[in-house]
Amino acid sequence: MDTSVLPIIILLPLILGTTLVSLLQRFSRGVTALGAIGVSLTSFGLLLTQAKTVLGGASIQQSWDWLPQLGINLSFRLDALGLLFSLLITGIGTLIYIYAYYYLGPKNSLSKLYLLLMLFMAAMLGISLSNNLIILLVFWELTSISSFLLVGYWSHYEAAQRGSRMALTITGMGGLAMLGGFVLLGQITGTYEINDIVGMKDLIQSHYLFVPTLLLILLGAFTKSAQFPFHFWLPNAMAAPTPVSAYLHSATMVKAGIFLLARLAPIFIGAALYHNIVTFVGLFTLCMAACFAIFKEDLKGLLAYSTISHLGLIVCLLGIGSPLAVAAAIFHIINHATFKAALFMIAGIIDHETGTRDLRKLSGIWQLLPFTATLTMITAASMAGVPLTNGFISKEMFFTELLASLSGSTVIFASIIATLAGIFAVSYSIRLVHGVFFDGPVGKQVPNKNAHEPPIGMRAPAILLATLCILVGIFPALLVEPLVNSVTRASLMQPDFAGTHLAIWHGFNAPLIMSIIALVGGTLFYFALAKDGMIRKIDLDPHLGRLQGRILFDLFLKHLLLTSRKIKQKTENGSLQSYLFLIIAFSIVMVTLPLFNQGLTTGTRELTHAPWIAVVLWLTLFSGCWMMLWFHHERIKAVLISGAIGLVVTMVFVTMSAPDLALTQITVDVVTTVLLLMSLSLLPQLTPYESRRSRRWRDAALAIIGGLGIGWITWLILTRDHNSISWFFAQQSLPLGGGSNIVNVILVDFRGFDTF
Repeated sequence: MDTSVLPIIILLPLILGTTLVSLLQRFSRGVTALGAIGVSLTSFGLLLTQAKTVLGGASIQQSWDWLPQLGINLSFRLDALGLLFSLLITGIGTLIYIYAYYYLGPKNSLSKLYLLLMLFMAAMLGISLSNNLIILLVFWELTSISSFLLVGYWSHYEAAQRGSRMALTITGMGGLAMLGGFVLLGQITGTYEINDIVGMKDLIQSHYLFVPTLLLILLGAFTKSAQFPFHFWLPNAMAAPTPVSAYLHSATMVKAGIFLLARLAPIFIGAALYHNIVTFVGLFTLCMAACFAIFKEDLKGLLAYSTISHLGLIVCLLGIGSPLAVAAAIFHIINHATFKAALFMIAGIIDHETGTRDLRKLSGIWQLLPFTATLTMITAASMAGVPLTNGFISKEMFFTELLASLSGSTVIFASIIATLAGIFAVSYSIRLVHGVFFDGPVGKQVPNKNAHEPPIGMRAPAILLATLCILVGIFPALLVEPLVNSVTRASLMQPDFAGTHLAIWHGFNAPLIMSIIALVGGTLFYFALAKDGMIRKIDLDPHLGRLQGRILFDLFLKHLLLTSRKIKQKTENGSLQSYLFLIIAFSIVMVTLPLFNQGLTTGTRELTHAPWIAVVLWLTLFSGCWMMLWFHHERIKAVLISGAIGLVVTMVFVTMSAPDLALTQITVDVVTTVLLLMSLSLLPQLTPYESRRSRRWRDAALAIIGGLGIGWITWLILTRDHNSISWFFAQQSLPLGGGSNIVNVILVDFRGFDTF
């Protein structure tokens, strides 16, 4: 078993892909496209070579030490869950490279798009193959950065600028929260290795840090996978080119949060807080986004909200957490990637050929794009959950698990919400087909009334995905059942899971009735809205007012910047006196806080009596400090007294038999004094501004409190027993510092920054 294949799979797009695209751009666009497609296919092929081993229940691991003292290693692992996501990333990515070649015009840089897509592909592969939480987080943030660049590809458009900033801000904040969760998880378990962590469920759930750990990780997952209330960044990211939307917002980036939930499911399942939050956040997102999708006027906006809705369905299933629910979630991940990527490509074809994707302008274009209309009907049927499509089976599984896993009034409420979401899904799917391709003759507002079918190369990726929707819908057990069951076992760490049977017909039961209600109700609801073109006139945004996600985000940024500006004006006011006050006050508080946990009483250790010379020197030091305060207006005297104080400190080191410290102190003191004297000529001749009396009293109080506090802390430390670390410096001075003079090594190496 060749484990070195794992980093190669990531490095192929990261290094070879980006380099190859950069070099080939000087040739034709076709050569550049072939290079990008070749790299993606190679990664896909390497993954397939490991499929037999991984789907058999084994895992492939490879690790290199990076920062082992901190538990951070370059650790990678390929199991069935990682294999599924990696195949989606590289497989859909290959189709996107083909599609993008035809979609982008000659005025747009194809090589720039390919380069950014390669970077994003590598980041997503890193997430799916990482076995170390910190390394996973690094790739997680790389997806945020690369998606920011991809969404802002057309940077001259204001919508692209706003959408990319919004996506980066929301997912970046979620990443910071997730970092906190990962650090806490590492504190609980003592490791960041995922394969070790997933086996510590009891330890993690019984720990007092479990709740904040769970909440922080869920924040990261919800922001990435566009769950309420963080869903609004996804529709605003539709300013990206359609190949970007088809890749990032259907099969890859928005699935990263779902992947994280599936990867960490073994440690969270069983915790009531996890099940309650994830199940009902997913359920609410499912219904809310489906409702909004119906009334969107932008074709990609409709698909964006439908994506949010389907992501909510998957999250809800992972929140239920039973083996069959997780299997249904895995199956719907596959299904959603196929029909949604195809639908985004179709939306791009419509926009590319007709010149618009505004649903208020589009109608009757089946006469112009009959083949595209057929592809749309197939994939939209899958999205709606029509029988004989893959979406129907996974929707049936969702209804089944919802009814089986919940009880009491909760199951009634959840069933109503799920059925309502199904009605909305059918409605927006019908609108996508009927409103664009039928609903009368070719619309008068269609910019290009001579639109025609695009080249076969542009349609080929959508054709392949639409074919999969039908084949998987008819032969699910043959095509994907082994994969779904293997991934479920890997996700739950339950090798004895018997598996689920995927079939078209499960009998006449409650889930089937819910599906029938959704299909019939959704059809009636849409045509009731579409009567006399009413649906084209309905706009929900004015009714939401300031509650719109975009507006709330803008307000949040406005107040954040305003608050930060006020804080900056208060803290960064150019006054060294204010800076020193804050630094000293903060230092005193931070040093004192730990002592309150241990009490403020003195210890029992006896201290040696100070020799008379030490007493004289310390009195001299005190007198020098007082004189410096007295003569602080007379600069030369103040500098000279400061130098004299340094000499007194040097004498203290001498009396304590520390010649190295004394030599260091006197050298630093002399150099500092000379530099200060030389700099006096650069200072203004005016007498420094005298502070207000209130500020002088404040500074005096701080100085007295600080002096007494540090003195008391020193006394407490000296009179209490404590563990000495001197042995460490004595033992490690030569092997770590390369020197036998312990004091020198401490000054130069161990505490080099302090010395500096």
